[in-house]
Parts: sequence; structure tokens; C-alpha cells
Amino acid sequence: MQGDHIITGITALSKGRYKIEVDGECGFVLYRGELKAYHIREGEQISGEFLEEILSEILPKRAKLRSMNLLKSREYTEYQLREKLRQGIYPEAVIDEAIEYLKSYHYIDDRRYVKDYITYYSESRSRGRIEQDLLRKGICRNLIRTVCEEDLEDKLPDEILLMKKLLEKKNYRAESADYLERRKLKAFLYRKGFSLDNIEKIL
Repeated sequence: MQGDHIITGITALSKGRYKIEVDGECGFVLYRGELKAYHIREGEQISGEFLEEILSEILPKRAKLRSMNLLKSREYTEYQLREKLRQGIYPEAVIDEAIEYLKSYHYIDDRRYVKDYITYYSESRSRGRIEQDLLRKGICRNLIRTVCEEDLEDKLPDEILLMKKLLEKKNYRAESADYLERRKLKAFLYRKGFSLDNIEKIL
């Protein structure tokens, strides 16, 4: 960050937070006291030294603390945590540094996340539903399948057996079920991720 740069935008957010734009890009957030400390005013210059300090010291530390606070309440995939930090308007280089820090201490671990998710939902959701859920959480398909094949093949549900258990909990009886009950249960099983062919067979 050699030379001077121009503060091209300051946008007030909430709780004394401001989005700072430098040279028409490089958006990040600072607090009111930091604007005063670094003499940041719209249309004025900021030295490369000050900008480097903000981007390499202040923001990475803040991104790590923000991530750790998020992880106190629940587990996140790498993708989910990146999205949270992007919502906080952290630069990509700062996000990368925070993520690598968290991964180095195994605070986030997508492989562990997949194993835990499959183990937790193996008795209530189909394999297809579990895979789709994990894909939506930003886990790559190859990792999901690798974990399934190498670690959890015995934990994956027997789908016919699982559907039988779910129907038993619903007190389903094929010989007495009417059209409306079958339709409701068909929709219930389909939302769980079971194939229509298997649903028809079990009903």
C-alpha cells in the first residue's frame, strides 16, 4: 500500500460504524473512534502506511474475533462463515486470513461438519436429503461422497427401513389408510428426500 490514497466514500451504518471506500473500491468498516484516530475524511488522503495498518492489523484481528464469537453459538461450514464475514464488509484478503487461522486450529473443519451432520440426521432423513442439505451449506459434493465412502458408509440410512420407522411413528397402516392420509404421508416422505419410487413401494 505504497503512496497516498483517497477516501472516496464514507457511509454511516449502525452503532457508530462506517463503511469506508478507498480509491473507489476496497470497502471495509471502521468505528467512529478509528476514523478520528486515522484522520479519515471523505475526499481527503490516507497514507499507504495507515491503510496497510488497517488492512493487515486491525481488520484481521476483528474478523477472527467476529468468527470466534459466531462459532460460540453454533458450528459453521467454511462457506457459511465466509458469507457472514462478507456481510460484515471485510475485504477478501482479510477473510482469507481469518479462515486460515480458524482452520489451523480446527475451529472450522468441513470434513468434521459432514461427519457430524450425517450422524445426527441418519435416522430421520434420506441420503439424498442429507446430501442436498450439505450442498446448500457450501460443502462440495466430492467431500460429501468421500466422507460417506471412507468414514460413514455404515452410518448412512437404509432408506426402506428408515421410511418404515417414520411411518410407524405416524401410526400408518396400509390396509386402513385412505387417500388423504396416503397423500399427506407421501408429501411428508418426499420432503425428507426419499425417491418417489421408494415412497410408492413403502406405502
